[in-house]
Amino acid sequence: MPRTDNRIYLASQSPRRRELLKQMGVNFDVVVLRGPRGRGGVVEIPLENEEPGPFALRMAQEKALQGSNAVATRLLTSKPVLGADTVVDIDGEIIGKPRDLVHAGEILKRLSGRAHWVHSGVAVTTHQGTESRLSSSKVEFAPLSPKSIARYLDSGEALDKAGAYGIQGRAGMFITRIEGSYSGIMGLPLFETAELLVWAGIKI
Repeated sequence: MPRTDNRIYLASQSPRRRELLKQMGVNFDVVVLRGPRGRGGVVEIPLENEEPGPFALRMAQEKALQGSNAVATRLLTSKPVLGADTVVDIDGEIIGKPRDLVHAGEILKRLSGRAHWVHSGVAVTTHQGTESRLSSSKVEFAPLSPKSIARYLDSGEALDKAGAYGIQGRAGMFITRIEGSYSGIMGLPLFETAELLVWAGIKI
């Protein structure tokens, strides 16, 4: 059926992704993936020998597909569904969101004084199928003192972010260099997202 508007569904409750879509001028509605931890049927566990980048891309695809299934099940108006996922990669190890403040502190100690990678997958599902892209960026941290880590943990920013930090928040002062996409490190690479939305027929 012909499109009657220029809106999409966002299969994510991330405030950073909402902010970035607004920055692009994209109109969207959030579709909640109901189920364990709010992810519906998406099991966020790597496959055997699955590397961080492919894992982030697969999670984005699965979230977009689950969002599309939720739209159909709830008899909502059909629109493109965007899903995204971000992981931090330390020496090939997938680092997601910390379990608690203790775990967050351990992650920050590992990031201190060295480089790591941030992989953000993004996918869009329409009646045509699913298209996806992967953005990978290198991030270098300055050495972090125990006091710096403790103050950051006290800020409350660490718990809901992959790798226990957000580049757009207080942790920005820890970062000495990035190579890649700032928005991808935030959680939604704008260039790749724009490509996918154009593919889906969204005017941006």
